[in-house]
Amino acid sequence: MKKIISILLIGIIVALSGVTVTAKTLSTECYSEDIYEPLPETAETITLVDGNLDINAKSCVLIEPQTQTVLYENNGNERLAPASITKIMSLLLIMEAIDAGKLKLESKITASEHACSMGGSQIWLEPGESMTLDEMLKAIVIASANDATVAVGEAIAGSEEGFVALMNERAKSLGLTGTHFVNCTGLDADGHLTTAYDVAIMSSELVKHKLITNYSTVWMDSLRGGESELVNTNKLVRFYDGCIGLKTGTTSKAGSCLSAAATRDNMTLIAVVMGGADSNSRFMGARKMLDFGFANYGVLNVDANIGDNTRVKIKGGEKTSASVKADGKLSVLTKKGEPKVDRKLELLDSVKAPIKKGDVVGKVYISVDGEEVGVIDIKATESVKKRTVFMMYRWLLSAIICKK
Repeated sequence: MKKIISILLIGIIVALSGVTVTAKTLSTECYSEDIYEPLPETAETITLVDGNLDINAKSCVLIEPQTQTVLYENNGNERLAPASITKIMSLLLIMEAIDAGKLKLESKITASEHACSMGGSQIWLEPGESMTLDEMLKAIVIASANDATVAVGEAIAGSEEGFVALMNERAKSLGLTGTHFVNCTGLDADGHLTTAYDVAIMSSELVKHKLITNYSTVWMDSLRGGESELVNTNKLVRFYDGCIGLKTGTTSKAGSCLSAAATRDNMTLIAVVMGGADSNSRFMGARKMLDFGFANYGVLNVDANIGDNTRVKIKGGEKTSASVKADGKLSVLTKKGEPKVDRKLELLDSVKAPIKKGDVVGKVYISVDGEEVGVIDIKATESVKKRTVFMMYRWLLSAIICKK
């Protein structure tokens, strides 16, 4: 009952005052009074004006995550306070812990006094209260709950400090030179900084984990048997076609921040806005970048096109040749239009036996509009043993018998 009353009181204060109210003056994200309002309409076609999309923010980046190609950026490497988009890295480590079998969605997570002391955006966990990891993820992703984030971090690393150390190690492994974490929530702290480009790379890693979209695409949900209502702080989930997440963030130091991901026509794009002037500026800025990306780029799936009867010669084997096939397709980011695709097959003249199924025996070099964009391996589809003296004797005997 106490939780319900708290939620109602905060909702009333927000509605009456039009300001964000949290348990701490420095929040990481809260519901704004316009959370249910659609975004303003924009021009149907988004174009660059003097190379600029006119986004009202300190920094922004648009990337295609498979190739990590930057399609648009403005001050993308400026180090800024990230607010709650910090949780992109927190969530990446949680997803990796699940993959490694350290945690399961049904695992019980118990809140410590430290986790419950976070303030800011939260679900009002009480010391000793337990929820499943599945419920904690709902709270973290949908409601940006700081208390839930710390509780899960403690379950993985033993303490928030230990979890933050893992976050910084993971950032280093991704080559994120502009990033240093001080906490796992995004609350303002000296030295807690990252860049829009670094957040885009973290987000690229996060969207590889399909499980995240079970939470990041949810508009409304609840916890505690319906007592605690959750509304996604990312308005694009409701109002942008193809949006699959990811995370919002707001503090007095960071301004309004957003990492937004969307998928259309088999292509995913990630737009990061940091230091937005207000809540709608981040959403409008991300939408502009995503619209620009989808209007001008596409992903082309290119195969090797070597045919079904291509074979490689075998020297000294029980067979004189082996069948081969291309190792999958190549996904190529291209500008929209009719790109010219060229393929150059380089197959080994012969291979000395023995060979194993899956051995690389050649390559196809792919070029699009005259620029080499990737390579597809050509692999043997069968194993061929080395020819033995006994095998040669059998062949010779067989040849003599056939002649008779």
